Amino acid sequence: MKKTIYIDLDGVLNNYTGNFDINYIPQIKDGAKEFLQKLSENFIIKLYTTRNKILASKWLIDNNLDSLIDDVTSEKGLCFLYIDDRCLNFNGDYAKMLNDINNFKPWYR
Repeated sequence: MKKTIYIDLDGVLNNYTGNFDINYIPQIKDGAKEFLQKLSENFIIKLYTTRNKILASKWLIDNNLDSLIDDVTSEKGLCFLYIDDRCLNFNGDYAKMLNDINNFKPWYR
């Protein structure tokens, strides 16, 4: 039985750099398709995005990724793991968490 992983679109699978355009999704990031192919061997993959679901689905089709993604959603459900460019892993230490929040920058900044 495969576990589910939610993967963010912007900044993880595409070349998003913080300049949001509601009508345009940036080009696929180098290596993203191969990453998803390997991941899909052992996991159910759900795309998490706040973008329009139809536009995101078209982007997946245009990049030949639609067969690797089980669903496109704006809601994070129960899963094994979330992959996102704007997240922190809580390790039980609130003081460290506050410091990490105050010093956070996405990888592309």
